[in-house]
Amino acid sequence: MFNSPEELLQKIRLGEDTSLEFKAVRFRGGRVSDPRRDALADELAAIANTHDGVLVLGVDDMTRDIIGISIDGLEIVERYVYEICNESITPPVPFRSFRMQLPDSTGELQPVLTVEISRSLFVHRSPGGYFFRQGSSKREMQPDYLARLFQQRSQVRLIRFEEQSVPQSSKDDLSEKLWANYTTRSDESTDIVLLKRGLLSKGENGAVMASVAGILFCCENPENFLPNAYIEAVRYRGKNQDSNYQIDAQRICGPLNQQIEQAMAFLRKNQTISAVKRPHRIEQKQFSERAVFEALVNAVAHRDYSISASKIRFLIFDDRLEIYSPGNLPNTVTIDSIALRQATRNELITSLLSETPVAERVGDVGRGFYMEKRGEGVPIIVSESEKLSGKKPIYQLIDDSELLLTIFSNRTEEV
Repeated sequence: MFNSPEELLQKIRLGEDTSLEFKAVRFRGGRVSDPRRDALADELAAIANTHDGVLVLGVDDMTRDIIGISIDGLEIVERYVYEICNESITPPVPFRSFRMQLPDSTGELQPVLTVEISRSLFVHRSPGGYFFRQGSSKREMQPDYLARLFQQRSQVRLIRFEEQSVPQSSKDDLSEKLWANYTTRSDESTDIVLLKRGLLSKGENGAVMASVAGILFCCENPENFLPNAYIEAVRYRGKNQDSNYQIDAQRICGPLNQQIEQAMAFLRKNQTISAVKRPHRIEQKQFSERAVFEALVNAVAHRDYSISASKIRFLIFDDRLEIYSPGNLPNTVTIDSIALRQATRNELITSLLSETPVAERVGDVGRGFYMEKRGEGVPIIVSESEKLSGKKPIYQLIDDSELLLTIFSNRTEEV
């Protein structure tokens, strides 16, 4: 946020403002004693709720003197900030930290830690409540202010969250090898092309950043920016979700199409094969791969990416398979109408999936592209699963915040 130590030093000399906060750091027994954990959490949340800002640790906020932090203490302070941002603030606040040296009053260089916080897509609660930054101070949000902020940011999340700018990102975080799949040759600049496709987005200050969809499809490691945009896959022995009976587990990350591909590979590795004689031996898989493919695509395409502390869960048991997808049902779809209605929460994500060819290694799933956008997914899941297991899959909505799909296993005994 500051291009050089000289620029930061000039700002410090001018004093704190909406975008700059500094604190002296003191230790006791090898631990940070000041600033206090809850007080610092309130300051960091206030910045995230208001405006892009920088916290400089190692500068006295009263005298503006550069006090510094010992070299050994930098690691301790950085860990302290990490714990506060992830454990004391809800939802967690992402940040970037940089170690710098600034001259004190005698000209001697002192180590300091700068912490960059971007204006968030969410409203953050810290131990003291909800705060925003006004000038150089934090202020507690009054009920009417808080209600307006929730409304504004909820509208952003629910209407076009996938097109919003991702804080602390840029075009350089997108892989040309990946975004080339969604663009055509053009005389226009790359930025313009990617903006038109919704893979880049302009922030409130006009800066061009990667969009949520751009990160999900064209970043090699989306989880670096969207920590919960992954699939947690687990295979259990038996019928209960018990870590003592966990056979295999994988955290499936990467671009969305690769997540689906890896989840299908996890299924093939962990499902059982049974056989019957009719009159010849016929092998049958535990689950319909076509049905599971459609279910995974739907989970990835329609999950609510604005829910910051939840991921897709893909759980395999002896008698069933469960897929948990964050978010309520989109628009006016209900559990009863889910097989009959076509609706989407993420229009851009579904469009990009419809342009993404299914890799051969995914297997024969009856699709040339990940989505066809004809509303066939749920009917295929129901018919293919029922054909194999004799039971209809079950959809359940949990606390209006998570959709659970249960697909039952083929229970044919091995011979």
